[in-house]
Amino acid sequence: MKTASLDLWVREQEGLHVLTEETIREIQLKKLNRLLAREKERGGFYRDLPGHLSALSALTELPFTTEEDLKTHGHRMVLLSQAEIARIRTEETSGTTGQAKRMYYSAADNERTVSFFAAGLSELVYPGEKTMICMPFTGPGGLGELIAGAVRRLGAEPLPAGIGKTYGELLRIVDREKPETFVGMPVPLLSLLRLRGEQSGLRRVLVSADACPETVTAEIERRLGSRLYPHYGSRETGLGGAVTCPAFSGMHVRENDIIAEIIDESGKPLPDGQWGELVITTVQADAMPLIRYRTGDYTRRIPGVCPCGCPLARLDRVVRMGGTTRMEQLDSRVFAVQELIDYRAEQREGTLYLEGYATDLGGSLPSELLGYPVRWNLSLFSEEKRPCYTAKRKLL
Repeated sequence: MKTASLDLWVREQEGLHVLTEETIREIQLKKLNRLLAREKERGGFYRDLPGHLSALSALTELPFTTEEDLKTHGHRMVLLSQAEIARIRTEETSGTTGQAKRMYYSAADNERTVSFFAAGLSELVYPGEKTMICMPFTGPGGLGELIAGAVRRLGAEPLPAGIGKTYGELLRIVDREKPETFVGMPVPLLSLLRLRGEQSGLRRVLVSADACPETVTAEIERRLGSRLYPHYGSRETGLGGAVTCPAFSGMHVRENDIIAEIIDESGKPLPDGQWGELVITTVQADAMPLIRYRTGDYTRRIPGVCPCGCPLARLDRVVRMGGTTRMEQLDSRVFAVQELIDYRAEQREGTLYLEGYATDLGGSLPSELLGYPVRWNLSLFSEEKRPCYTAKRKLL
């Protein structure tokens, strides 16, 4: 079996002939100590941490960084001048008075992300082909732009579909351009496949930015005739974090850039194989590195070596802790209705309200979900409809 392309990428980035678990730990400790010394010299948010650790295991003795820290003290975590910042990504809180969570990136950070994306996408994007990208395009350094740069680096042609287009606009891209590969969220992809079926021409897919329930995964893979390549990333990981290899046995973490831990509810580190919250330390980040950041994402490190032979740690499927888990459960049940194209869910006063569209309104619909009665409001699908969510799906 072919070894993960990420294995070769790490070796090229770090100047190694062979990648082993021991060399990964050595790289991580070296970069962690470089980061701690840099923080100590700067005297910023992490100034009270030790300037050097004798062993990687000592990382677990350092305090966590939380989402609230990012909102309140994020500006103190930036290690570069404003002139050196190439991109700021802001995630607004709910309500009108909440503080915004901002992440800062340098040109070097963006280049590193494009390089990582190219390594992961090389498993499914081939020279001369077309790749439909259903991710946000927001200008230089935007997620869609970075993915497109990676696709071009592989000798393929990116099709910037973006988010927010009508289904008719998306279908016209599929019909006109005949893309072989797709990068985007799973549910919009399922919707397109239900509308076009085998005529879509899509062969290989990387899904990211949202959970992919088993029902959705199974139908997408059945319609494509190939396996999905799940990817995990976030603003805090620099957008790229872990990606699937040819063995389809978890997602390999870019461990030369990110130290990944799994902790229990009390904050105690968990061994490989046990499920818990993902904690990351971004030792390669240039503009805004994070030390022991609690992501709020639930996963596990898969024990043992991957069948592809790559020694990089692997994450199992990742879900957001909290409300999105229930949305994933809903999706798994609701999309079993084959006529359904998309829907939006809201819970009010002990009832689930599901609104969306289907190709046939005569199908049987579940009257109870997650232990709640359901009220449906479905309309007949037409091409001017848009996907019900442009970001992560969640129960409102």
